[in-house]
Amino acid sequence: MTSPTESPDDSSEHENGDDPRAAPIPWGPASGVGSLPGSDPVEALRLVTGELPDFPHLPELPDRGVGADLIGRSAGLLVDVAVDLTPAGWRLVARPGIDQRRARELLDRDLDALYEVAERYTGPFKVQAAGPWTLAAGLERTRGDRAVVDAGARRDLVQSLAEGLVAHVAAVSARVPGATVVVQLDEPSVPAVLQGGVPTASGFGKLAAIESTVVEEGLADLVGRLPVPVVVHCCAIRAPLGLFRAAGAAGLSFDLGLVQDLDAIGTAVEAGTHLLVGVVPGTDSALPAPKATASRLQGWWRELGFPAEQLHTAVTLTPSCGLAGAGQAYARSAMAHVREAAKYLLPE
Repeated sequence: MTSPTESPDDSSEHENGDDPRAAPIPWGPASGVGSLPGSDPVEALRLVTGELPDFPHLPELPDRGVGADLIGRSAGLLVDVAVDLTPAGWRLVARPGIDQRRARELLDRDLDALYEVAERYTGPFKVQAAGPWTLAAGLERTRGDRAVVDAGARRDLVQSLAEGLVAHVAAVSARVPGATVVVQLDEPSVPAVLQGGVPTASGFGKLAAIESTVVEEGLADLVGRLPVPVVVHCCAIRAPLGLFRAAGAAGLSFDLGLVQDLDAIGTAVEAGTHLLVGVVPGTDSALPAPKATASRLQGWWRELGFPAEQLHTAVTLTPSCGLAGAGQAYARSAMAHVREAAKYLLPE
C-alpha cells in the first residue's frame, strides 16, 4: 500500500541493508517537541533549522486549520483507513472525505518545504505523529463510540499508521538524504486511557480503563513496525515512562516539572534510553537565564545519582510541550533558550 506522501523515488530500504535502529543515534543537544504558531511551513522550517541546527524537526502548524491538528494530521498518514471530520470530531468512515484529503495535502506541502529549506542538512531529524492510543482515543467509530474501546479497530489503526509512517520516513529521507530520521509518537492520552479518564463520545461519561499490559503491547506493536528509532512524548501528568520504555522507545520526551517517578527515569538511563527533557513552558512565559536552566537540570541529574559527565550525552533539551499556543516571539525565544542552555551541560 502506498501513502499519499510517498513519491515514486521514495524507499524505506537503505543501500547498505543495515537496520537503522541498530546504529548509534546522533542525538542532538536541543530540539523541539513539534507544533509552532503560524501557518507558513517554509518560514517554520527556517525558524527550526536556524534555532535548533543540531536536531531540527518537521514543524506542525495547527493554525492552518482542519487537517493540521494532531489527530487530523496523523489521520493524513493512515493507509487504507478513511476518516472524516464531523461536528463531534474525527470519525472513521467508509471512504476518504475532503478533510482527510486536505490533511494529506498539508503533509505534501510540508515535504515540499522540507526539500526547499533543508535538502543539504545532515544529522538527526525528527518527525511527529499521534501514537496509537491517542489516535484511537481521538477517533470515533461509525456507531459513535471511540475506537479505543475496540481491539479490532486498534489493531487496524496500528497497522495503517505504521505503513503511513514508514512511507513518511522514506519521503523525508528522499528529500533530505543526509538526515537520520527519528519518529516521535505523541501520546498525551495514555494516562487517561490507563486511568479511565477518556470521555465517551457523548461527553457525559468516561470509558473504562485499559490494562497497562494491553497499552504496552499496542504501543510496542507500532514501535516494532517502524524501521527507525522512536521517541514517545507525553507532557501530561503521570506519564507512564516505564511503560513507554518497555514498549521499545529509544527516547522518552516529557515535561521535567511534571515527572515525579525518578525510579522510572533512573531505569531508563541505565537501559540506555535517551531523555528529551522539557525545561521551558510551551506558552508565553518569562524565561530564566539559560545557565539557570542548565543548573536546574544538573541538580536533578545529581538527585538521580548519575555522573555529571554523562549528562550532556544522555539528554536533549526541549520545550515542555508544543509551542502552537505561544506567540511567534516566544516560540523563537524558547527554542533559542534550550539551545543555549544545552551548551552549559558540556564538561568543562
